[in-house]
Amino acid sequence: MTRLPTRRHVLASAGASLLLASAAGGQQVFKEVHALAPGEFTWHPERSPEGPVAVIASLEEQRVHVYRNGIRIAVSTCSTGKPGHETPTGVFVVLQKDKHHRSSTYNNAPMPNMNRLTWDGIALHAGNLPGYPASHGCVRLPLEFSELLFGITHVGTPVIIADAHSAPQAVVHPGLLLDGLAETEMATAVAGLSGKKHPKDWQMGERYPLVTLLVSSYDGSIVLMEDDRAIAEGQLVWDGNPLGSHVFVMHGAETQAAALRWGVLSFHDIGGGQDPVLGRIGSDPEFRRLARYHSHPGTLMVVTDLPLSPDTRSQRDFVIMNA
Repeated sequence: MTRLPTRRHVLASAGASLLLASAAGGQQVFKEVHALAPGEFTWHPERSPEGPVAVIASLEEQRVHVYRNGIRIAVSTCSTGKPGHETPTGVFVVLQKDKHHRSSTYNNAPMPNMNRLTWDGIALHAGNLPGYPASHGCVRLPLEFSELLFGITHVGTPVIIADAHSAPQAVVHPGLLLDGLAETEMATAVAGLSGKKHPKDWQMGERYPLVTLLVSSYDGSIVLMEDDRAIAEGQLVWDGNPLGSHVFVMHGAETQAAALRWGVLSFHDIGGGQDPVLGRIGSDPEFRRLARYHSHPGTLMVVTDLPLSPDTRSQRDFVIMNA
């Protein structure tokens, strides 16, 4: 968690004070991404007015990139964890949203527009942006940008924190969920998935579990999770070669192709595009049936060469930790 600047932290000179105020509040600008100054951001929701949202935070760039339906609609400067409090890298989902949150760890410090990523203190929220990593592990954002982002995220929105930034790609492929079905079964399975809602469309009275498939070549297994609980495990069938680290987000059914539309972000480029990754993995028929039954648009499939142990998968949060 991070502490917002107090009066005594503001530098004495007028110029420095104005810079800090701008960085904390935020300013929308029309600039190239690399030219953004601390506190500046771009916001263009008209580029993709609807669709699933994914957030990518780059530690190296100190930038947060926001994608909707696979199209980048916003970029902001940020401040991540300082030495000794480094922001962890990996795959997260938004676990909780609180517009007026206060820190339970750092003297009740305000954390406006908080999107919680872990229960032990990592979140996206508004805070001071000095132009370098300075937080206690959270990803600080300009206040105005954090308000805009808060308005389009939901519980279950995927957030990828990585050393470098790579844009999502789009893939149409049956994937693990439909792979192995006879052609006569495909249309029925696709229609079944088409009738399910994406988490962003869940109403206040509705409550469905968030579904994640964790694929580990190290363990040779696939785990099906609902929220933070593992409910089934299957044996991974693949060619034995490294799979790399990828995050697939199921956008929905592709009825004409009897397949699924996936958004994918890769941590490692293993060549040949992402379609071969989905084509290389499978499991036993019973596990595929369970995965199909529980999945809905918005389901995540995380592919990794890391073991699925407490060191890389938290117990109460949904987090796949790379570091």
